Amino acid sequence: MSSRILIIGAGRSSSALIKYALDNSERLGWNVTVADADPAAAASKVDGHSRGTTAWLDVTKTNDRRELIGRSDIVVSLLPAHLHIEVAQDCIRLKKHLVTASYVSQELYRLGDEARDRELIFMGEMGLDPGIDHMSAMQRINTIREKGGTVTAFRSFTGGLISPESNDNPWGYKFTWNPRNVVLAGQGTAQYLENGKLKYLPYYRLFNNTWNVELDGIGKFEAYANRDSLLYREQYGLTDIPTILRGTLRYPGFCAAWNALVRIGMTDGDFPILDSSQITYHELMEALAPSGPGSVKDRIAQMLKLDPNGEVMDRLVWLGLFRKKRIKLKGATPALILENLLLDRWKLQADDKDLIVMQHQIDYEINGRTHRDVSNLMMKGENARDTAMSRLVGLPLGIFVRLMTEGKIQTTGVHIPTMREVYEPVLEEMEDYGLEFTHHTIDL
Repeated sequence: MSSRILIIGAGRSSSALIKYALDNSERLGWNVTVADADPAAAASKVDGHSRGTTAWLDVTKTNDRRELIGRSDIVVSLLPAHLHIEVAQDCIRLKKHLVTASYVSQELYRLGDEARDRELIFMGEMGLDPGIDHMSAMQRINTIREKGGTVTAFRSFTGGLISPESNDNPWGYKFTWNPRNVVLAGQGTAQYLENGKLKYLPYYRLFNNTWNVELDGIGKFEAYANRDSLLYREQYGLTDIPTILRGTLRYPGFCAAWNALVRIGMTDGDFPILDSSQITYHELMEALAPSGPGSVKDRIAQMLKLDPNGEVMDRLVWLGLFRKKRIKLKGATPALILENLLLDRWKLQADDKDLIVMQHQIDYEINGRTHRDVSNLMMKGENARDTAMSRLVGLPLGIFVRLMTEGKIQTTGVHIPTMREVYEPVLEEMEDYGLEFTHHTIDL
């Protein structure tokens, strides 16, 4: 059966998905269309493949979007999360299946009944985090259950970082996915459960509340809470669990410095700065600093109760926040100014290797004793084009679409990949692409 696959978005995370779709297109009878607002980005990834075509798409133009969706069988959306809902509504209207790597919003879940009525498969959270984290966690949880264990605590941490050999800046970070998402990451409140107690972290406290996580043979990381961990109690079948936490990993020192940016006001996306195109970074810092004697840098450090020559201030100086260089962005918010600055400072160089790390810690009781099941994943990218991030976000999407076109997925409606019919074959094929978890057990 031939299938028309529409991939919307040719950004940083799309390379491995597009390559997988085209490499398998002959065998599976796929015709692949890659649509993007930047036709050159789409063309460079399709690279003249006989079964690949490209299309220009401004996703806000309803008629263009519907026309492309109408001509396809399965839509894979790599758009920013807030744009999925319109694509999803079109897929309902035009009776097309939809797969995304983003978090499933409440709006999207509300389309579940309509999708089921039309026998449509809407699969979200089918990337890395969310995605591989769900699938690998469910596999471990079910393994523990099958041997008679009762899960008492679940903690899961994932980080998209830069590999030590390419780590040449004091933040230990470069962009391997959507920069806007990085700047806005954690803008919402995070909540989780700890020993039966609800913990609730508003954004301004998020990066001040971290855990130390160590991965064997890789080193030490720090983690901050990732969104709403409570959403996954039911999805994982852990309704009564006293401890559940999902977190994001960074190299040590990152969170304190990001916390400083939050407290200064640099992640605020709500108000545009007056004459932002005419002022310098130094003048912006002056606007955000308290008045008084001393340099802008000293006053910012004083406001944050930091050593003006300490590591956190060094990271801010390295970004260029105190330089007398014009911002040159019209009507920009602090978040946009920061994003623009980071795009330059955290740019992945052609030969840079990225690093993905993931760890699950699952505590369980069996025969009156408590153990901790620890799973570690580490994967390095090859270069700025073939990143581990792109592989681990894109390949699960591609494999899932293959399973759909081969009739191996029966579950209609809106879902995330926590069911065995999805995670077993996806994780198995991912091993061919270098996905390897190591496991060990600790007696508690």
